[in-house]
Amino acid sequence: MSDSSWGAPPRTGQAGYWGSTEGGPVQGAAPAGPAYDAPEAQHTRPMPIVPEGPAYGGDQDDDRGAARPGGSLFRDETHYAPQYASQHSPQYPTPYPTLNPTQSPTQNPEPMPDAPQPAPAPQKKSAGRDLSAAVGVGVGLGVVIIASLFVVKAVFVGVVAVAVVVGLWELTSRLQERKGIKAPLVPLAVGGAAMVVAGYVRGAEGAWVAMALTALAVLVWRMTEPPEGYLKDVTAGVFAAFYVPFLATFVALMLTADDGPWRVLTFLLLTVVSDTGAYAVGWRFGKHKLAPRISPGKTREGLLGAVLFAMVAGALCMQFLIDDGSWWQGLLLGLAVAASATLGDLGESMIKRDLGIKDMGTLLPGHGGIMDRLDSLLPTAPVVWLLMVVFVGSA
Repeated sequence: MSDSSWGAPPRTGQAGYWGSTEGGPVQGAAPAGPAYDAPEAQHTRPMPIVPEGPAYGGDQDDDRGAARPGGSLFRDETHYAPQYASQHSPQYPTPYPTLNPTQSPTQNPEPMPDAPQPAPAPQKKSAGRDLSAAVGVGVGLGVVIIASLFVVKAVFVGVVAVAVVVGLWELTSRLQERKGIKAPLVPLAVGGAAMVVAGYVRGAEGAWVAMALTALAVLVWRMTEPPEGYLKDVTAGVFAAFYVPFLATFVALMLTADDGPWRVLTFLLLTVVSDTGAYAVGWRFGKHKLAPRISPGKTREGLLGAVLFAMVAGALCMQFLIDDGSWWQGLLLGLAVAASATLGDLGESMIKRDLGIKDMGTLLPGHGGIMDRLDSLLPTAPVVWLLMVVFVGSA
């Protein structure tokens, strides 16, 4: 501890810390001698002994300020704000906060304990995706589908086959990346495209035969590799063949009817309207989770919106687009589409949650991958095909 913190050492005959030294050594006074007077002297002066009570008492201590330790050596020393001196006793002014010993001098001091804290800014709801990109991609896909659907039916079948192949590639790639499952892509892609074409050319019988041949091709193709993991690989391959191309074949079956393009258009419109209603109502009013373990973003209010939107759209489509259709049939069709589309969405959410991924791919900006757009369409296709056959026949 340096002398500058305590003032110059007193000499004989001068006032020490608590009084004059004429009567002898005083408590706290430095002994005289060259060892203490020399400038080169070592700072070995003992610390002063502070008495338990004041030497004078009362306000007389104010003129003994030189005897009190000062400076920044005492970290528990309290600093006082001048603006508070007029409101309180001069002897006990109101303290204001000081810097924390670990806080940098350049940082702002901590606020008053009772100072009001600023309220956090309200957060806006986010759609979670690039909405402009999603709308642009959706419109582009709609133009391609509608143009191919009403110009040449065979072109539309080709579009479905391409979508099936890309979907199979995304699914098998994610299975291999996340689970190490090597479902053979080559027989799946060839068999999947053949399945869609066979359904359009030969009907339901052709689709079933193509499905059986595709499953057999998966079993044989996997035999060219080591047997480790054979069972899980072929099981995943057969599942992929059923989940993507076989369900998509029902779209080709709808197309074979005389009003096939309108049936396919009704199927697409109802599925899109169901998803849109669920999104719009759920985003605005959704509070109660539908299946939090599977898809935390889906709500019961969103499901209600999907049902209402799909039933209204179904009534309009069956009344004005389908030959011999009726509005009440459209209500039932819309209800069934809302249920199947929601289950299909939850089904793929289960797959993605098991794989630990958010999207199946990144091919479509704002949407994810092809499989992220087919999740609602695939299980809805056989439902719409079956109800169309029941309501207005297959011709």
